[in-house]
Parts: sequence; C-alpha cells; structure tokens
Amino acid sequence: MKKVLRSTVAVTLAALLIAGCGAQQTQAPAATGEAADAAQETAEATGGSLTDGTYTASKNGMNDMVEVSVTVEGGAISAVEVTSHSETPGIGGELKDASGNVLIAGGKTPVTLIPEQVVEFQTLNVDTVTGATITSLAVTNAIRDCIEQAGGSKDSLGGEVPHEARTDMDADVVVVGGGGAGVAAAIEAAQNGRSVVIIEKNGSVGGDTLVCGAIYNTAIPEMQEQVEMTDTVKTTIENALALKADDPEKQKALEDLQAPVKEQWDAYKAEGRTDLYDSKEWHALQTWINGDMVADPELVKALTYNAYDGLKWIEDMGMEFKPEIGQGAGALWQRTLTSVMPMGTGFFSTYAKELDRLADKITLYEECTATELVKDGDAVVAVKATDNRTGTEITVNASQGVIISTGGFSANGAMVQENNSTGKWPDLTNIATTNRFSSSQGDGITMAVQAGASLTDMDQIQLLYLGNIQDGQLTKYPPRDVNGTDQIIFINTNGERFVREDGRRDQICLAVMQQPDQIFYMLESGDGDLYKDIKDPSWRSADGFTFQYLEENGYIVWDETLEGLAGKLNMDPATLQATVDKFNETVDSGKDEFDRTLFSTKLENGPWVATPRQACIHHTMGGITIDAKAHVLDGEGNIIKGLYAAGETTGGIHGGNRLGGNAVVDTVVFGKLAADTLIEDN
Repeated sequence: MKKVLRSTVAVTLAALLIAGCGAQQTQAPAATGEAADAAQETAEATGGSLTDGTYTASKNGMNDMVEVSVTVEGGAISAVEVTSHSETPGIGGELKDASGNVLIAGGKTPVTLIPEQVVEFQTLNVDTVTGATITSLAVTNAIRDCIEQAGGSKDSLGGEVPHEARTDMDADVVVVGGGGAGVAAAIEAAQNGRSVVIIEKNGSVGGDTLVCGAIYNTAIPEMQEQVEMTDTVKTTIENALALKADDPEKQKALEDLQAPVKEQWDAYKAEGRTDLYDSKEWHALQTWINGDMVADPELVKALTYNAYDGLKWIEDMGMEFKPEIGQGAGALWQRTLTSVMPMGTGFFSTYAKELDRLADKITLYEECTATELVKDGDAVVAVKATDNRTGTEITVNASQGVIISTGGFSANGAMVQENNSTGKWPDLTNIATTNRFSSSQGDGITMAVQAGASLTDMDQIQLLYLGNIQDGQLTKYPPRDVNGTDQIIFINTNGERFVREDGRRDQICLAVMQQPDQIFYMLESGDGDLYKDIKDPSWRSADGFTFQYLEENGYIVWDETLEGLAGKLNMDPATLQATVDKFNETVDSGKDEFDRTLFSTKLENGPWVATPRQACIHHTMGGITIDAKAHVLDGEGNIIKGLYAAGETTGGIHGGNRLGGNAVVDTVVFGKLAADTLIEDN
C-alpha cells in the first residue's frame, strides 16, 4: 500500500484529563529488519553521538508517573520499554484480558504504539494518539529525556513516521463510532456474514463505555431468588402500580405498562413468595416512570425486553460478571450485575477478542474522523471521513447501510447548555463531565441532522454524583460505592445526611449541588458483606487502584475511628456521630427520614472511609430519533433508508432520568438490534 509522510506537528501538553487505572508494562522488540536499517541510518546521521547504554526517565501521565527505559546500541535506539504506568487500559495503557494478555485488535495505545514507532523509525516525531494526548506526551517526553541523557539533543532524531495512506473502501455495513454500541453492532453484523468498516476518531475503540461503571441491569431470576424481598422494597412496586398520569395519552401508556406487572405481582403475593420479584415488564415500568414518562414506551420495552438476551450474547463471547446481584447507583432495583474486570475493560477485552476472530470481516479505521453521511436520493449510502494522521479525505461506501453510534454530547459544553432548557438544572457550562472529551462531542448527531434526521429529547440531560473532585471522572472510588448502596451513606461537609442514597440520580445530584462547596462524601465502615479489608494488599478500587494510591492522591480519607475521620474532614465529631447513630436506628426500624428503602448494614466498626465526590454531566438522553428497531426517522416520522442508530447518540429511550446500569444495556441491546434490523432490511 502506498505510504505518505505526515509533516511534523509540534505537540504541547493539553489540559484534557481522562481517568485511568492499573499499572501495566509493555516492551517494544529490539530493532530488526527495516528497523535495524533505520537504526544504522540514525547512527550515521548522528555520527554515533548517542552513547550506548540503558537510560530511564519518568514523566507525569494521566494518573501517575509514566516510567520509560531506552536502550542505545551502536549509537542508535535498539529498544524502548514503558516499565511502569497507571494509565487507563484501552486508552493510554494497554487493554488486557483477565489473564494479562495484551489485546490490540481494537487499536494500539500510546504505551505500546509510541515505543514501537520510535524503535522502528528512529524518530521522536511521533504523533499523539487521539483520545490519549496526556499519556502520549508523557511517553514521548520520557523517551526524549533518555535520548538527552545519551548525549543527544531534542533534534537528534528528527525523522518522520510514515503512515499508510487510507483509500476509499466498500463494505456491506459502515459503523460510525467504535464505542460500546458501535462495536456491538459491528460484531453482530460480522457474525452474520457481513463485511464491516468501523470508523473511529480515537486511537482505539472503547468510547465512554470503556470508562463506565461496568454495571448491567436485567431481570435475572436465578440470582434474584436468592435475595429476600423486604416490606420497604415491596412498597416501591405498590406505589408504581398506584401511580396515575395527568396526561390522557401518558395514562394509557402507563396502564399498558402496569397491566402485566400487576398480574405478576398479584400472582407473587398469592404464592406467598419472599424472594425478590422482578421481570422484564417491571424493569420497563420502572425505566419509564422514573424517566418522568418522557421516553417512548416502545423503545423502553425494546431495551428491557431484550436485556437478558443481550446479557447471554455477551456472556457467550466470554464476558464475565461477579456472582452477586446488587442495586447499582441510581438503578432503583436489585437487578444489577457488575463486571469482574474494572470499569469497561471486561466488555472491551471480550469485544477485542471477537474483533480479532472476525478480522476477515471487520476493518477498523481508527484515527479517522467521520465528517458527512452521503445520500443517493433518499437513502444513505456512504460515509465521508478524514484520516487524522495524513489529512486524507476518504469515502467508505455501504452497500447495505450505515449505523451511527458516536455517543452523546456531554463533553460539548456549548451544546449541553444550548439544550439545557427544562429548568431542572442550573447553568451547566462549567460543570465537569465524567465522560471522555474526545468521545462525547455530539458529532454523529450533527451529521444525522444534516442527512435529514429528527431529534428527540435533546433537553434531557443527566448528571451523576460519582465524579471525583479532581477532574470529574468516574474513577478512583471503593467498589461498594457503585454497587453497594445498601451499605453506605452520603454526608455533606458538615457531617450530615442530606439525601436518599438509593434514589434517582437527578434528585441526588440536585441535592449535592445545594450542599456547601457542592461536594459530599460517600461514607462506609468496616461492616457489611461486601467489605474487604483496606489493609489487604489485594484491595483495589472499582477501577483497579490500590488503597494506598487513593489515599496518597487525595481520592479518599480514612481513619480507624469515626472521631478521627471527623477531625481529618474538619467536621464536628459529635455531629458526624449523631448522623451515624440516627442512620443505625433507621436500619433497625426500617423507616428513613429520606424514604430510603435499602437497609442491610449498620455502620458501627472501623475503619471508616470517606470518598469525596461531585455531580458531573454524565449522560445526554436526547439524540437521533429512532423507532423500536433502530431505524433513523426524519421529521415526519419516516424511515431514512440505509440509516440506523444505536447507543447514547439516540433519544427517546431513557426519558428525563436514566436508570443507573441501563446505559450499557442500551449499547448491547440497540447495537445488536441495529445490525439485526439492517440485515432484515437487506
């Protein structure tokens, strides 16, 4: 394939912050073949001025220091190794499976790609990886430091990295966006024999799903029958079945969703059961009413009715969940499964293996930004895109259809505030986001509108209260804080509870934003069945960090005694003790001042751990209008031929408040559904 040279681009440290975890290592092989020739040329060009030896340096990455080792032999670089780092797996750091094998089918990350390029091409003029700028610069600058130690200068290795010129391409299916929904769609299409091209603007696939809380909601009787249903939990169903809507159309939709649940609930009570009741119909009813009856009921049913089959689909590919069922943050029911691997790495290590298996059918165009949907008459037939590396414009033709899955717009402050019109939220212009800046710009929504698509629920924006107070990312918190709502309480900086911890995400966030400094602490003790000793060397945060790392970097505060913790948090010890005592009385009585329904654990024994958090923009529920089969619709409600959409780029599924744990379900169900519908249409 023809090669072109990209002109050298000066890179400067960006302020973009994205979260990460898990110290890993990678090593580039010693120079051989063409690389050896390049090394010889380097030695000649520098007059052999680089002194042989092994040099080390470290630079600040996204989360901690990135340490690099460079070996010089014969005046040229023979090996580069990233020896230690804590960068996000799949973004800055390597994506690995549960056995520690590095997976590259979804794209190479900076700690792997940059050392390889430096050795092969004997240059420091390597590109930053889109979506991982901070890590890229840390690796490059550490290598540069090593070269200077070897007697070189910043200009010693001034060559360029050649990039293969991408050309126009034909495929059955073009998927725009390689996040959870896009990769699910690509895999489903390829499993059914279609050729697929994924266009992904970042250096690797993953999107926001890679940095999610990795929780998945579905009714799963074989696990829920092990959970005892308390009287307080039963009131949730009774209240939902007694609910009425003011609007006649919504009342009809409500009755249609209530009817099967009422029948099931009556049968449950008649049988004298005590295990936890659940069903796809109850999941649908909860999703719709707790989205303020804003969503399209048919889309809600498509989501919840297919959630279990989606679970089995990804499990059949190797996805693993922990054996406990719980209630995720904002999930409102104990139907939440949590990935065995931290954050979204379990999903994407599973997907990466399938991408590798289907490599003859799936082509990944990473570092490639889609710019336009191409129409032939009234049908979408292709996608125009620009290669990030070379600036080359290409067209990828889709003989059967295009699937848009570019995510939401939570990182696009102007777009967020432009649509922040419900009156629910204050000005959100300067509110941080839990999502990746590069993945959540709403570009797919813009392209779809230009192709004639209509939009739904663009004013519905969700905040989440789990953003860390340093950069807003959904990272660096104890595992119980995401799926152990029954074993923690939330306190403000005065040491007082202020909200129902197992309530809706929007209600919690609004309460957080009314607290001093708009922050709060998730407080847990050494009690409960999910407790793991913080002194256990195997203790890890929900995203893979050690307890020591979280403490040293200010992500948590702890003490053996509650009084000692109060002192570290500048709280009145008596106030904090009274707060805990009152909650413990609530656990005994089952009646809570904030109407909390989950009470499994009294907080009595140290150590006491407080995790500071803030409310951040997390999910945009509005987007491209689709029907229940993932067809994209125009302003008249007509199907736009050849165009489908899935994931957060769509609207109408979650309404005014998305239940925690439903987003990953959305990516799996609608990603797969979009591919299935496309296949049916052809």
